[in-house]
Amino acid sequence: MKKEELQSLLESWSLDLTFIEGETQFLEVEVPAEKLSELSLKLKEESDTAFDYLFALTGVDYGKDLGVVYHIESTTHNHMIVLKVKTSDRENPNFDSVNDIWPAAYFNESEAYDFFGIKFNNHPHLTRIFMDEDWKGWPMRKDYTDEFNMLTR
Repeated sequence: MKKEELQSLLESWSLDLTFIEGETQFLEVEVPAEKLSELSLKLKEESDTAFDYLFALTGVDYGKDLGVVYHIESTTHNHMIVLKVKTSDRENPNFDSVNDIWPAAYFNESEAYDFFGIKFNNHPHLTRIFMDEDWKGWPMRKDYTDEFNMLTR
């Protein structure tokens, strides 16, 4: 399915999606956080979309907002899409886990938590995986201060 056809189909689902215009390789869709689970499940289960493979999940610090970017693919139809969710709540950023939909999210959600402090509701075991358990802060955030580097300058 081409980007335009995929966009038309998603628009018909009435989920309050925003489509990011521009010359991009994949269709990019901004999803309201409260619609992420519903959209993800529909994208996987609908025979016309059949998005069965999450191949990337990345935490992002946009400056004011924190977000997550999901790259998913249909191995049946050979089409891909990029989903983006954002929150301006930097104190308690959280989104629904998609681990139950795409098991590959398990590790990547833990990585986004470890580096950005983004929590994933209903994740089976969200924990730090790179940083020590007692590490303070979220090292990939733009407002993170590395005290060690501050001392050596």
